[in-house]
Amino acid sequence: MGQESFIYSFVARGTMILAEYTEFTGNFPSIAAQCLQKLPSSSNSKFTYNCDHHTFNFLVEDGYAYCVVAKDALSKQISIAFLERVKADFKKRYGGGKASTAIAKSLNKEFGPVMKEHMKYIVDHAEEIEKLIKVKAQVSEVKSIMLENIDKAIDRGENLTVLTDKTENLRSQAQEYKKQGTQVRRKLWYQNMKIKLVVLGILLLLVLIIWLSVCHGFNCTD
Repeated sequence: MGQESFIYSFVARGTMILAEYTEFTGNFPSIAAQCLQKLPSSSNSKFTYNCDHHTFNFLVEDGYAYCVVAKDALSKQISIAFLERVKADFKKRYGGGKASTAIAKSLNKEFGPVMKEHMKYIVDHAEEIEKLIKVKAQVSEVKSIMLENIDKAIDRGENLTVLTDKTENLRSQAQEYKKQGTQVRRKLWYQNMKIKLVVLGILLLLVLIIWLSVCHGFNCTD
């Protein structure tokens, strides 16, 4: 991959371009400027537009926009890696100071060569950067899977808690039913004993009546 993979780059505050760099002629700057006008001003994000076999890549953060135009054969991840380097360098040099008051294209002389160097670095280390991007993506995927598994484990924990609560409720209900059953059995036993005593009393009374009747009829004496 040659350095010609990158065509044009700039850094802007809002819609004002503070520094730009290119070694090519063409309408890339005007198209990139038109895209800049359409970017959401309050959004911190990444955007990519495609036009005439080229990609117009933007990184927007804290009111500043970083742009690089590249051939569409160049992966979006490589272009974003370039923009991340440019952003970090720009913020280190001008953050909170000169960048907030600089006028249009006033940083060309200072920062233009810096963007050129970053282009060269990315081109020279494209293979390593792509491998690093893949590793980061794999790490991110593993992290997402781990977080998903943790969420599922938490959900299972909640289900187990619900199941434990239900089991405890059933155990309490079983103890209450056992207590009530004991009380009912005791009550029935008392009622049964009362009936038996009443029957026994009646039988004893009948025996006594019969005995008295028999003794009276036969004049029972010693």
